[in-house]
Amino acid sequence: MARELSGKIAFVTGSGRGLGNTMARKLAELGADVAIHDLSWEATAKYGEAANLGEVAKEMESFGVRTVAVIGNIGDPAAVASMKQEIEARLGEVDILVNCAGGDIGAAGGKPNPNTALDVSFEDIQVLTNNNLIGTMLVTQAFVPPMVKRGSGAVINIASAAAHMGCSPEVVYSTLKAAVVHYTRCLAKELYDDGVRINAVSPGPTKSARFQATRVTDPEKMDSARRSFNRYAEPDEIADAVAFLAGPRSKFINGQVLRVDGGLTLFPG
Repeated sequence: MARELSGKIAFVTGSGRGLGNTMARKLAELGADVAIHDLSWEATAKYGEAANLGEVAKEMESFGVRTVAVIGNIGDPAAVASMKQEIEARLGEVDILVNCAGGDIGAAGGKPNPNTALDVSFEDIQVLTNNNLIGTMLVTQAFVPPMVKRGSGAVINIASAAAHMGCSPEVVYSTLKAAVVHYTRCLAKELYDDGVRINAVSPGPTKSARFQATRVTDPEKMDSARRSFNRYAEPDEIADAVAFLAGPRSKFINGQVLRVDGGLTLFPG
């Protein structure tokens, strides 16, 4: 496994902080050059994870890989085009795309309130759709065509355990993550003969900084050493799954959804 991604270029959206940051770090540890991303240069500081995106870039470079930091809203076509231009100019064409940016973040910058099917505001529906589904599609449309032309590449879309079961609250978020799962399958079907693998990871509740800051957590579930799988995941446990799907050990896995949730969703679909 050591440096098995050497020579590859990875772009992880939403990687200035949270789960995306852990995923980007894991890919860098395995030798991939990485492009990291957030909404703004200082967005990394919102939950105390890093002072700015430049600080995160230096951490990635400590693994001996090239790193570029880009900012922009993935739901904005012009911003996506600008990020693509900068990444390709400084690193080259992307081999590994991880669509991680998203989350249950409404128009005001926090969780929608109300956050139920019948009461969530139109503004929150719009923002959540841009951040979780439209943004994933726009980034994919920008970065995957060069993979198709080369006949190789890997895309990992980050969904959620919430995509696989009825949820309330967080109805819009759950619905959009279910759409990301189906988009993954449709894209894999579309590119079946083109050598580009498209998969998804659906994490269960995970101890990211934002997760812990935006809800009341169960102290027992915070203990990753407990025997029971009824606990919160460690960010590294999700990143390991992403790294597996990005690398050569998953070369015949395509169009699949890997649910990394400790068995929370024990049914097909």
